[in-house]
Amino acid sequence: MPASPSTARAINDRLALRLLQEEGPLTAGQLKQLTGLSRPTVADLVDRLTASGLITVVGEAGEQRRGPNARLYGIVADRSHLAALDVRTEGVSVVVTDLVGRVLAEASVPIVGETGTGPVVEQAVALVERAAKEAGVAGAPPGEGARAWGRLHTVGIGAPGLIDPATGELRDSSGLPEWHRRLVAALQDRFPEARVSVDNEANLAALAEQREGAARDRDTFVLLWLSHGTGAAVVLDGALRRGASGGTGEIGFLPVPGTAGLPSATDCDGGFHSLAGSAAIVQLAGEHGLTTADAAEQPAAAGVVREAARTAASTSTTTVTTSATTTTTARGEDARRFLDALADRLAVGVASVVAILDPGCVVLGGEVGQAGGEELARRVAERVRRMTPLGTEVRPSTLGGGAVLRGALLTARDRAQEELFAPPER
Repeated sequence: MPASPSTARAINDRLALRLLQEEGPLTAGQLKQLTGLSRPTVADLVDRLTASGLITVVGEAGEQRRGPNARLYGIVADRSHLAALDVRTEGVSVVVTDLVGRVLAEASVPIVGETGTGPVVEQAVALVERAAKEAGVAGAPPGEGARAWGRLHTVGIGAPGLIDPATGELRDSSGLPEWHRRLVAALQDRFPEARVSVDNEANLAALAEQREGAARDRDTFVLLWLSHGTGAAVVLDGALRRGASGGTGEIGFLPVPGTAGLPSATDCDGGFHSLAGSAAIVQLAGEHGLTTADAAEQPAAAGVVREAARTAASTSTTTVTTSATTTTTARGEDARRFLDALADRLAVGVASVVAILDPGCVVLGGEVGQAGGEELARRVAERVRRMTPLGTEVRPSTLGGGAVLRGALLTARDRAQEELFAPPER
């Protein structure tokens, strides 16, 4: 059954808007070439999108050609603003962008452990307000008060923990601070006109790695999140899988050998987290004579893994001829033994995931996965090959811990554009 004229117009409009989003400003002639639509159809959609305030003339293509076909059309980027937050136990980061994703402001604030829930929530909300103000987001008219301050269209939040698939809310968990759950409601209260949503940090990181990072060429893969804690995100046939309770990928609770006990429903100690969480990695490094290179780096495990990978790579071909090279070679041996031991641990989790899902590709994500680079990924891949007949490529993250913030922003942008890029039927 052929599409109705209104449906065909909506499809054409979305196609043109997506091209303008991906390619940047285009002329009517370029839109005709890229869409395959006729010249009158393109002229009609350009007029329609311009009248709707979605696109505008931003310049001309070339200095010799004049007329309508030479005009460059672009998305009206400041029509709406977006905010993305990465919420960790130890701090909050925020970025504010325009509708096409151009960063206008970014900021972060550390969270001290003994700070009360109320003050922490207010501190985080104030951070978003300051970033929005710096980005030039319109303030409230005089007399409307703080509740109307800010004109953010969408706020995307990434946080650890389970997201209820029925409500989209962060579920109560004894392992997470109360202010994580309170922050979502506080932001919605402070920005009543904005669409505020929250998602699991590993899920958002996987979406970012799929669209802009290590998994750009994969429709099916698993992201193993390695940061302060552990987690995983599962993408099958291009779709993120969440599970019946929103807990797909809670690999920290996976019972594994080499721990002192078993995890419980409220505590992942004894599970894979006890082998691959930041604290466990730092302890393992200490057992191999390595210390955190950069005490300021968060999580601390990323610093020691990065230094070990760098040392292992640079000393792999060293020949012992002097006392100096002997010392260098000894450090290299310590680094390689540490990476081997860490790869042994990670391979247990990766092989378990591979045995169930057969994803064909596992990305070592988070700050630790990025820090280990190819040195760590190669070691994990070698061990997984010995543990399972299922062919699996292991890749290091290219976005690291920044994938959460990027994933939250991409999700916010998609949601805003889904609503704003739907021109009214005529």
